[in-house]
Amino acid sequence: MTIAEVPARLAAAADASLRWCPGGPYDLARTLRPLLRGNSDPSFAAEGGVIWNAFTTAEGPATLRLSPAGSPEKEHRVDVQAWGPGAAAAVAAVPRLLGAHDDWSAFDEPVFHATLPRMVREARRRSLAVRLPSSGRMVDQLVPIILEQKVTVIEARRGYRYLLHRYGSPAPMAGSLAPAGLVLPPTAAQWLQVPSWEWHKAGVGPQRSATVMRALRSAVALERLAALPALEAAAKLQTIPGIGIWTAAEVVQRTHGCPDSISVGDYHLAAYVGAALTGRRTDDAGMLRLLEPWQGHRQRVVRMIQSSGFRKPTFGPRMTIQDHRRH
Repeated sequence: MTIAEVPARLAAAADASLRWCPGGPYDLARTLRPLLRGNSDPSFAAEGGVIWNAFTTAEGPATLRLSPAGSPEKEHRVDVQAWGPGAAAAVAAVPRLLGAHDDWSAFDEPVFHATLPRMVREARRRSLAVRLPSSGRMVDQLVPIILEQKVTVIEARRGYRYLLHRYGSPAPMAGSLAPAGLVLPPTAAQWLQVPSWEWHKAGVGPQRSATVMRALRSAVALERLAALPALEAAAKLQTIPGIGIWTAAEVVQRTHGCPDSISVGDYHLAAYVGAALTGRRTDDAGMLRLLEPWQGHRQRVVRMIQSSGFRKPTFGPRMTIQDHRRH
């Protein structure tokens, strides 16, 4: 069997399928990258240019396979196959997931574009194929982001992997071509069953685990936030004790593809943006002042700075990883 034969065989065996055409250049891997909790996220698998994702829809669990197709000479497209009871719902949500409603036209309008720093303009020129994804899955995004509150990314993702392997479920099978070990993240009900000692083994302190539990006791209402405008959803998230502006912004960037939400309170972001735009570090207030001219597109600006390859000078101590599991 050749590689070219694989999609046709998979499409024939899938419970639901779709061919999505983005209408222009498209980079699947870079678009979906913000949704992955690192390269070892058990709910994702990347094989070559193909991305697999397992999650639970309102109709049940699903395994999704996304493969880029087409060429620069022809129209870009993404071929989609899904398996499991939630396959149809998963496929129906794919265009939104892949950024079908992410509109960069105002950002690219010549007068506005001319106001952007050269670094951002150059990054945008090289990133025309990137969209802001909108997963629409509030619980799946909220839990790992809560786990990242006030700890290193390495520590948080290690704990997340442990909990998914311990309390997630095997993804609906897609035959012998599916990657081994693909896991469905726990549902809200499953997260609520995680005992305190397992949070401890995962390195998740009681403050963060309590925030997860508190938020997921209203999981039905939480998922309804996906239908609200991003800023309204972020405001409602912040009514939950333990969820502040940083967590809410990180969530709606991924669930709504919000082009403007900024992760105020991030350990690195303000200094990074300040160094990129002025050559000097700044704090959250300074970052917001710097980004103010591009209100409505501030997250796009940040995303382009990150895409530019800019690295700020490193000074001072790193945030240390603390292991509480033996205490």
